[in-house]
Amino acid sequence: MKKALSLVLVLVLCLCMFAACGGEKETEVLEVAKVDWTGYDSKIAEIKTTTDFEARAQLMHDAEDELMATWCIIPIYYYNDVYMQKDYVSGVYTNVYGTKYFMYGEMANGSTTLRLNLASEPDYLDPALNSSVDGACLAANTFGGLMRYNAEGNLDYNFAESYTVSEDGTVYTFTLRDGLKWSDGSDMTAADFVYSWDRVVAPETAADYAYMFDTLTSWEALDAKTLQITLAAPSAYMLDLMAFPTFFPVKQSEVEKYDDWATNPGHWCQEAGFISSGAYTLESWTHDESMVYVKNPYFWDAENVKLERLEFMLSADDTAIFAAYNAGNLDFIDTVPTDEIASLLDNPEFIIADQLGTYYISFNIKSDLFAGKTAEQAAAMRQAISMLINRDYICETVGQTGQIAANAFIPVGMADGAGGVFKTESSAAEGYFDPYAINNDYEGTVAAAQKLLESAGFEFKDGKLTTPINFEYLTNESSNHIAVAEAVQQDLAVLGINMTVKVVDWNVFLDERKQGNYDVARNGWVADFNDPINMLEMWTTESGNNDCQFGR
Repeated sequence: MKKALSLVLVLVLCLCMFAACGGEKETEVLEVAKVDWTGYDSKIAEIKTTTDFEARAQLMHDAEDELMATWCIIPIYYYNDVYMQKDYVSGVYTNVYGTKYFMYGEMANGSTTLRLNLASEPDYLDPALNSSVDGACLAANTFGGLMRYNAEGNLDYNFAESYTVSEDGTVYTFTLRDGLKWSDGSDMTAADFVYSWDRVVAPETAADYAYMFDTLTSWEALDAKTLQITLAAPSAYMLDLMAFPTFFPVKQSEVEKYDDWATNPGHWCQEAGFISSGAYTLESWTHDESMVYVKNPYFWDAENVKLERLEFMLSADDTAIFAAYNAGNLDFIDTVPTDEIASLLDNPEFIIADQLGTYYISFNIKSDLFAGKTAEQAAAMRQAISMLINRDYICETVGQTGQIAANAFIPVGMADGAGGVFKTESSAAEGYFDPYAINNDYEGTVAAAQKLLESAGFEFKDGKLTTPINFEYLTNESSNHIAVAEAVQQDLAVLGINMTVKVVDWNVFLDERKQGNYDVARNGWVADFNDPINMLEMWTTESGNNDCQFGR
């Protein structure tokens, strides 16, 4: 795999002007050098349209090379999924994309109410606007798509009962189940899918995942039960898209019930009582405290839904969540305090599930941290920081659940779309650096990081910076995320890099990161489907998930 890439550098503009009156020197303005991202955008477009799957796999390797060459993404470890579930709960399942399905859960203690915690206040309940894992879990249990994942992690029919595909693989025709209903009892038809998908790609909706529709050229309702979709090229992940929340239909009259629906697209589901289509509907919502979902009698598979109520505790305080679980007030929790993990490893209620994704640190490429630096110097700064991070310590001490130190953005084990595996191991041979270099050669690795910083214009005395590097690390509330931040903070201090940790609420965190109002942030991406394009297309210039601000 090619590891080096020629980047187009935009030289630093240093404006030193003298005022016309008095000859006084104005304040010097240093701009951040930009990286030309048009080539990356074009490569992603080519990946989505080529019909040569082997060439496509190589293009995806090339795209990851280009992405990693910026060093704006610092992989830390490959994810697994940790949660706790009482021994009297069964039938709840998850998949490698982190989506949890509660609708087929059962309680051996005689209750029909599952009390649980996924996260704090959800960012969005509108499936078109959501881009978080907890939001996807809520969407999967309250809405639905043509397809879904079953307990074995395989695709199965949901609102569709069958489909056909043309010989060239570019036209899919789905037939909907008989008698599909919205939660108010009204009919759901193929036209609802057309409306919903048109809404996602409309610029005014500003959906983060609108780019997922790039491979689709058209969608139309042939009749009330038949939806036809045309693709630009055959797609290895077409059916996975049909199970993804962004493709879930929403009811037009419900979306447009408020006068500001065009300018505030998520308004319709910001309070309880809205119309949905899945196994549950939201009955009550005390913001920042609790949510109660109740069984939807109009769900097509309602006869197999045993749980009548889902009662969510909304909190990001994993100590309080864990205490509530131990006190018997919660039956399912999706987080545990970092310092409790070691004592839980032999507990049968503590579950470690496979997950396909990467925990990483992201840099805002437009941050003032890189003011006055060329693109090459800025990349050297970020690479030096990456070299100093002890990933093995984070995995063994902070994570403790068998995470693998990461040295690439696309995780080990992801398919390549051509019948193979994109990466089979976390090694320097298949990744972009030795993730254990800091462990195996501490002094040499620190010296190499110092040399990179010197190449970026920084000076040292006795192994410590004399020209300062100060920045803020943004994270949300969680003992795990804070522990990772503190570990990184300590690692960087060896060369005198001063990193402060800023902890904010979940919704604030998501918005600040999305808007580029940060220097450095904790980040993570759990794959939406098993194909590398999912982790590459998110970095295009116009993507709503482009937290690094590439091309902007």
